[in-house]
Amino acid sequence: MPILGTPVARVEDRRLVAGQGRYVDNLREPALAGAAEVVFVRSPLAHARIRGIDTGAARAAPGVLAVYTAGDLDLPPTEPAGLSHACAEMAQPDLATDVTRYAGEPVAAVVARNRYQAADAAAMVDVDYDPLPAVTTVEAGLAGATLLFTPTDSNLTHVAGDDDPAGDGDLFAGCEVVVHETVTNQRLAPVPMETRAAACAPDGAGGLVLWLSTQVPHLVRDQLTRRLGLVPGQLRVVAPDVGGGFGGKLAVDGEFAVMCSIARRLDRPVRWMETRSECMLGMTHGRGQRQRISIGGRRDGTILAYRLDSLVDAGAYPRGGAWMPTPTVWMACGAYDIPRVVARARSVLTTTTPTGAYRGAGRPEAAAAIERAVDLFAAEIGVDPAQVRLRNLLRPEAFPHQTPTGMTYDTGDYPAALSAVLRAADYPSLRAEQARRRAAGDTYQLGIGLSSYVEVTGLGGEEHGRLELSADGTVTGYVGTAAQGQGHETTLAMVVADRLGVAFERVTIRFGDTGALGQGGGTFGSRSAQLGGSVLYEATQRLHDEALPLAAAQLGVDEREVTLDRATGTWRVGDDSGRAIEWGELAARVHPDGAFAVEVKYAPAGLTYAFGAHLALVEVDLETGKPRLLRLVAVDDAGRILNPLLFDGQRHGGIAQGVGQALYEQMCYDSDGNPVTATLADYTVPSAADLPDLELESLQTATPHNPLGAKGIGEAGTIGSVPAVQNAVVDAVSHLGVRHIDMPLTPERVWQAIVSARPA
Repeated sequence: MPILGTPVARVEDRRLVAGQGRYVDNLREPALAGAAEVVFVRSPLAHARIRGIDTGAARAAPGVLAVYTAGDLDLPPTEPAGLSHACAEMAQPDLATDVTRYAGEPVAAVVARNRYQAADAAAMVDVDYDPLPAVTTVEAGLAGATLLFTPTDSNLTHVAGDDDPAGDGDLFAGCEVVVHETVTNQRLAPVPMETRAAACAPDGAGGLVLWLSTQVPHLVRDQLTRRLGLVPGQLRVVAPDVGGGFGGKLAVDGEFAVMCSIARRLDRPVRWMETRSECMLGMTHGRGQRQRISIGGRRDGTILAYRLDSLVDAGAYPRGGAWMPTPTVWMACGAYDIPRVVARARSVLTTTTPTGAYRGAGRPEAAAAIERAVDLFAAEIGVDPAQVRLRNLLRPEAFPHQTPTGMTYDTGDYPAALSAVLRAADYPSLRAEQARRRAAGDTYQLGIGLSSYVEVTGLGGEEHGRLELSADGTVTGYVGTAAQGQGHETTLAMVVADRLGVAFERVTIRFGDTGALGQGGGTFGSRSAQLGGSVLYEATQRLHDEALPLAAAQLGVDEREVTLDRATGTWRVGDDSGRAIEWGELAARVHPDGAFAVEVKYAPAGLTYAFGAHLALVEVDLETGKPRLLRLVAVDDAGRILNPLLFDGQRHGGIAQGVGQALYEQMCYDSDGNPVTATLADYTVPSAADLPDLELESLQTATPHNPLGAKGIGEAGTIGSVPAVQNAVVDAVSHLGVRHIDMPLTPERVWQAIVSARPA
């Protein structure tokens, strides 16, 4: 029976919720027996010259095996790649050499027999710092009064989009109304449940095995092989169970190279598990855009032009975050049919933690900007924001659609998604209740916020996979994607079972081990179901094609007479049930000494574009400014749904993180570059108690770009929910004269907006 599209429970959950997960820090591999522990010494200053490092006391401390500084390891720095304005001088060392550029940058590594001895000794490392001026804002970084690298003449690292946009005259010609606003998409910390962790051991043959909590094991292997001067094949990277990534575990961090170097030098296994505070300081942050938006159109609600100009905080080194505004430029015009769109983003260095991908990676920033712009435009012309959206959304007949920013949207029905949300929420009744409370002067006012979004998914090029059919009829699939909680073991097994007709329980999916599959892309950019699923889909087709003549030979007929009965997983001669052979029996006959295996790589025909609409209903206490989320209604379309349970699970997680950005989260620094939200006592993430029961509906508009018809869903909740909640809070107090409030929409920030809007 077909299994794709049915709600199959996650097979990995029993292991994970029962405490039987295999995470890096609890691995009990024989190769890691007696592993030493590594603790990093980190700079307490955001910007300082290193005058000297005294490691004498630390080396003499109990249990210490070694202390390493940059000079001891002599590792080449990581040079920036793929950035328009970065240069070799901006390369990031694994351990700071002459200058530290953010609080938390690793300066030395201490190796001891246990973690506690290593931590005690790390406190004994004496670093002589000469403080330098901190650069804590993107505006200061762009001004360039203090340069982070010499010899350079600018802190600019990357420009995406229109490098030199013309004036507004031509862009907004014919517009009856033009609205401008500066908005902030604040810096966020990924906060995965499992912080960064690594363990490394010599393999006994001159190579290394690195166990790592990562989203991209093959990328880590390839980059570290080059940087460590290894021969291809000398480094095996294994990602066991990974407790969340959200983009923070895409980076190939300097600590990983240090761990490998230490294991080689000491010729013994070593482990590293960072603390939560280290994770808040050292793992790449996300977002961090200061956006200037301008939108213009006619008073009937027609949008004619839009400009987005973003200043982006790359942090101290030009890493992935410096490139992340590129997708922001790609998706600047969102789901709307806007004739004239200009978008530009400039990434600049600051003396803060480097930024990287965070769930959505540039696309939530684009959605947040355009959705605030649409609401500002609607408020200016006095038209309901739902009506403005419905007037300007791309119509179904427009697809495939080429946007002014150069993207080709594949398929969609954007008005249908918004209309479905409005129906599900009973939008007219919400507006009526809002009007009643305003007329009555209630202390608790309602706000209704909308967003219509589209996101590019399926990023990252090709993917690799292999299928092995055993003589007992079981099938093992190997795939280059790597799971951090998305449910790959379930969804990808469903694809294989559905295509081959074998029982779901007889399919096992393996991933995250470069020794088991030579090539792979990893998990990011909402690609796993599309690329990981499609590569296994293609593998089932190849297995079918190679098995067909073999099955015919075993049945003694021409292969044109044989078909695969996918309901039972047997090869049959016509309708003759007596002349059939099962997959396992076929494998046993033709490959008695091993598995029947096929290996494929897959590249999609094009990128896909998931879309949807969200509605948030909030209640704001006018006396305290405290907002409370009452309802979140979402309609998401990610093409063909492979498993409804996992589809909704991804939406729950994404929406929770989106609500966190809208209402609670922000990574903050003081004027000296000291992080002031480096613990979970200061950096607030939402709990289950802060979220209402989510009201989820879905549409399915298949894409022609992959054989499954699937698009990505992992980041949709984050992209759609953020502007919906922000728009709702602003809407709740807009009748008081409030025009805009930046995120996070804390009670203090909302209260200040209310007070500022009231007449003296």
